[in-house]
Amino acid sequence: MHLNQVATQPIEGQKPGTSGLRKKTKVFMGPHYLENFVQAIFDAIGGATGKTFVLGGDGRYFSHEAAQVILRMAAANGAAKVIVGQGALLSTPAASNLIRLFRTDGGIILSASHNPGGHDEDFGVKFNTPNGGPAPEAVTEAIFARTKTIQQYGILETVDADLSRPGVQRMGDMVVEVVDPVADYAALMETLFDFGAIRELFASGFRMRFDAMNAVTGPYATEVLENRLGAPKGTVVHGAPLPDFGGMHPDPNPTWAHELIAEMMQADAPDFGAASDGDGDRNMVLGRGVYVSPSDSLAVLAANAHLAPGYAGGLKGVARSMPTSAAVDRVADAMGLPKYETPTGWKFFGNLMDADRVTLCGEESFGNGSDHVREKDGLWAVLLWLNILAARKQSVGEIMADHWNRYGRNYYSRHDYEALDASTANVIMGDLRARLDTLPGSTVEGMRISSADDFAYTDPVDGSQATGQGLRIVFDGGSRIVLRISGTGTEGATIRLYLERYVAGPEGLGEEPQKALAPVIRAAETLTGLRERSGRSEPDVVT
Repeated sequence: MHLNQVATQPIEGQKPGTSGLRKKTKVFMGPHYLENFVQAIFDAIGGATGKTFVLGGDGRYFSHEAAQVILRMAAANGAAKVIVGQGALLSTPAASNLIRLFRTDGGIILSASHNPGGHDEDFGVKFNTPNGGPAPEAVTEAIFARTKTIQQYGILETVDADLSRPGVQRMGDMVVEVVDPVADYAALMETLFDFGAIRELFASGFRMRFDAMNAVTGPYATEVLENRLGAPKGTVVHGAPLPDFGGMHPDPNPTWAHELIAEMMQADAPDFGAASDGDGDRNMVLGRGVYVSPSDSLAVLAANAHLAPGYAGGLKGVARSMPTSAAVDRVADAMGLPKYETPTGWKFFGNLMDADRVTLCGEESFGNGSDHVREKDGLWAVLLWLNILAARKQSVGEIMADHWNRYGRNYYSRHDYEALDASTANVIMGDLRARLDTLPGSTVEGMRISSADDFAYTDPVDGSQATGQGLRIVFDGGSRIVLRISGTGTEGATIRLYLERYVAGPEGLGEEPQKALAPVIRAAETLTGLRERSGRSEPDVVT
């Protein structure tokens, strides 16, 4: 056993995005790359001496090797203890829960979320702060700044820790506690939801399909749905986490979860379908013949959360990311709840939850969550849906129809133009940004533009500001176009085009979304020339 101080030098491009640092796996496997970034994390938070951390991830390729490196570095940097999920596995919401439950000094999560995994695919490292949430921009900027000046890192040369079974061991002077990755999370879910009512729902013959996409949620869903709630064995499919996700793209949307979509659109489909992503923080939900958009899902959860024991006292408020549809705003207005519109990135919700301003939050990118942790939580959203279905004794389709009849419908879709040449993407965005001031009052495709801006946000809790968060074009009546460049890819640039059209009803609530959005889609092309200028005849992904 030997404490080694390794000489290194800064590596360009180690700037964390909206949720950590994501690069191709082979980049992280390169000399000093992972070590530089991890040392920068420790240095940026004032060192690791005497501190306790949580460590785990989604099990993607290189996770086991990375976990051992991080443990040896934590020991060399004087950490007192690291709590690590068995097999180096922890879903992102489960990691957030452990950070909060054991009041640790933060955690390191090994994941690139919904991005593909494998030797030639993606890897990521994210630091979560003691509140359990993603590091705020002040911390990520400090980490990035340190990556630009780093000259050495500490690592203990010793044998690997045994992460195969729960228990306590030592690595130098540091305690390594391996824990069951599922147990504490499942116990938390039992405090929030009426497990008895959900058990009765399954006992009545209710059928469900949960597609874990060979990612980390498989063990969680199997334990909670099948073992604790009595769903029939086989309810969870693709339940074994695999380093390459079995070749699947672990993003729960209609494009990548096409197998589940096909099953749920059949006449004899299960009553309820759901999927989760690589690290377990996203979800997609469906009924028989019914796809529920993430924006609508957030609105339905907000309107019905009181049916679950953990939220029976009502909500403090709701929040959504700016690109997410305004459907939840209409629920908040009807219920007299405070509402907030934030930039994309769960860290912006953390301040609101820590200040007791909101209970439920959501993003259009298939992420919902509440103040039970400080991350979005895929299985949590599925369980809240099950609690609502059990309490209301209606189908998903009936619940959606009732919701739209009461609140109106925000038709909504996201069109992704992936892996564009970065310069092309920047020119498209730059040209539109330069014209924003001239657009209000003009008419496109028969719709009058009421406002246009580049979204900026001032945090109501700490006064911090975020600018350049996405281009918004709002039409009379509430229809919208939003464009932003994604921060979650690892190559090229992805432009996300968000399209929204509000229909108050009672007429026009049952249209196919792309058809209902057709005038907004045409207006977007007229304003941006996105398809023509990108050379794409259609988006790569439509959700």
